[in-house]
Amino acid sequence: MNVVPTSENGSPPVYREIAEELRGQIRSGRYADGDRLPGENALMESHGVARATARQALSVLINEGLAVAVRGSGVYVRLFRPVRRHGALRLSKELWGGGRAIWQTDSEDREYEVDRLRVDEAVPEEHVARALELAEGAGVLRRSRRYLVDGRPVQNAVSHLPLDVLESGGGSSAALRVREHDSGPGGIYARLAELGQAPAHFTEEIRVRMPTPEESEELELVPGTPVLDVARTALTAERRPVEFNEITMDGSAYVLSYDFDA
Repeated sequence: MNVVPTSENGSPPVYREIAEELRGQIRSGRYADGDRLPGENALMESHGVARATARQALSVLINEGLAVAVRGSGVYVRLFRPVRRHGALRLSKELWGGGRAIWQTDSEDREYEVDRLRVDEAVPEEHVARALELAEGAGVLRRSRRYLVDGRPVQNAVSHLPLDVLESGGGSSAALRVREHDSGPGGIYARLAELGQAPAHFTEEIRVRMPTPEESEELELVPGTPVLDVARTALTAERRPVEFNEITMDGSAYVLSYDFDA
């Protein structure tokens, strides 16, 4: 059995004591977001420890998401106020029907942006076709994008919309606008409403898992950070599926908030 080394008085391992000291200095404001933390050499000198111990102490903060290592530069404080995602409020018709983006409820007064936006047509994967109740061979319009809050990537999302729903509007401005990068005030839900296919009900399923290497790179995740998978289906009042959205969120960046009546 492996025994974790402790301090001479039987207290937690020395590297954890150093990590706790640095953590306290971050929380007290001595080290602010973006500040460079003492490096291995500085910790070795100030605490009289070996390099491996100093490296372990910094690794604890990195794995907790409080710091990030920049190759060739050092370890920096990375503080981020979690995004509060209100499951019901953000999808209310009052919001998108009034021309507002659903992200406005998440980001509050914080700066958010969308990048890596790609719009294309595709034959959907089996689980997408099943969620949208599509006939065999039916296509979808995909809208893929990444969201950033305060300059930090927090989620990737891919919306799938049945082509027959969009084609039912012919060459209407709503059908055309959904294919553009900027889908207009209220986003795609407002455009669906203009096509007579307004979302009236949503279902969401959420699970937690570890990210793929590609997701870790896209969301700039620190090692050990899980992601939240959200699968959301939008349905009309007649329960016709009109959008299936697959969302991958940085698990360390979110607080999920839901209200329920008893």
